[in-house]
Amino acid sequence: MNKEDTICAVSTPHGMGGIAVIRVSGEDAANIVAKCWKGADISTVESHKAHLGKIVEPNGGETLDEVVMTIFRAPHSFTGEDVIEISCHGSMWIQQQIMKTLIDCGCRAATGGEFTRRAFMNGRMDLSQAEAVADLIASSSRASHRIAISQMRGDFSRKLNELREKLLHFVSLMELELDFSEEDVEFANRDEMIKLAEEIQNVIARLTDSFAVGNVIKNGLPVAIVGETNAGKSTLLNYLLHDDKALVSDIHGTTRDVIEDTITIAGTMFRFIDTAGIRETHDKIETMGIERTFRKIDEAQLVLWIIDGPAAISTEENSVEKLSVKIFPHCSGKDVIAVVNKVDLMSEEMQQNVKEELSRIFKAAPNESAPKTGKQIFISAKHQKNLDELEGLLKNAASLPENDENAVIVTNSRHYEALKCAGEAIARTLDGLHAGISGDFVSQDIRECMHYLGEITGEITTDDILGNVFKHFCIGK
Repeated sequence: MNKEDTICAVSTPHGMGGIAVIRVSGEDAANIVAKCWKGADISTVESHKAHLGKIVEPNGGETLDEVVMTIFRAPHSFTGEDVIEISCHGSMWIQQQIMKTLIDCGCRAATGGEFTRRAFMNGRMDLSQAEAVADLIASSSRASHRIAISQMRGDFSRKLNELREKLLHFVSLMELELDFSEEDVEFANRDEMIKLAEEIQNVIARLTDSFAVGNVIKNGLPVAIVGETNAGKSTLLNYLLHDDKALVSDIHGTTRDVIEDTITIAGTMFRFIDTAGIRETHDKIETMGIERTFRKIDEAQLVLWIIDGPAAISTEENSVEKLSVKIFPHCSGKDVIAVVNKVDLMSEEMQQNVKEELSRIFKAAPNESAPKTGKQIFISAKHQKNLDELEGLLKNAASLPENDENAVIVTNSRHYEALKCAGEAIARTLDGLHAGISGDFVSQDIRECMHYLGEITGEITTDDILGNVFKHFCIGK
């Protein structure tokens, strides 16, 4: 990234709409836009005010559009540089021509996330706040929106800065002692230092543990829909998504690959994963699909085990028990809901037999492969019977712990990894203090903890980290 360049990009979504916004940022923004602007003098207009005018082709060319231009003078702008936003009509042709004109006048087309990256580089926000910008744009529920807003306004950064300040005080005392090691002076009471280290360890542990909830809020609760072929998995998926996402057929083995989509139920986002039906097959492609099924069960937090009710208990062999032996080793510690489908084709006696058999199977599951919970419900996906009750079970299974409105929740895997490393470093610090090892070794572990916390906010960073953070941003942001 060349900070001396003045950049431009369309900041509204690609396509035609009522209006589009084109953003320009850089030291030369005003001079460049002035070359194609007809209206109030850009060099003297008041900052943060909208002005009506025209964008024209340079050197007296024809008018491209009547626009509203707003200038945000440095440093009081999103990027910390001079920023000009041009609101034009949403024609794709107009957008392209204005972009071409700006580039001809001296701009460079921005890369993905370059505006936000400049905001970070110019000290307008730290790295975790910059990442929250992307999270806010992608938020798809009230909870994910609230967390992104909280992180963007700096709640997470303040918490980390508090920890770093305590660690800095901690390490300063340790290193001061090293300077006076010959006099055997102790500046820091070891009991107080242990207490402080334990306090920091607890805060880091709480932040690390919150990722389990934060990841679900941000990316959705992964739910694997599994079962034998023709049990009704795809029919159920289509109902839950309110869309014909999956092909439904009476032919066995129709679904051979994984189908995923998300939907919000009662404020919680679910990521449903329809999988290939589990059966014995010699078809190479279908076998590969079944292998993917088991991998997706491993990744899921909740498993919907779809059972063909009328075929559930065979006179020759117990197909439910046979399938549970294949599925349960992948369900250890997970919530499993046994969804008995085609209840409209089952007698009361059949339903009772299946219910008792499922209860026995859940209770008899070996400890090493036992689901965390095992519930059951009888439905008809085809006739949409008891599906409201199934959504209720989904909601209860996904119930997230109540969080304080001001609680800091980690949703970013990069932050989670850095916090884990910071937690390991502070744990070594505590071990060193308890063991009474030399202060220089303890000091090294404290500095390592500070390093990982600094990586989150960007106080310590590299081009690789910045590249990974901003490469997923949309152009124009």
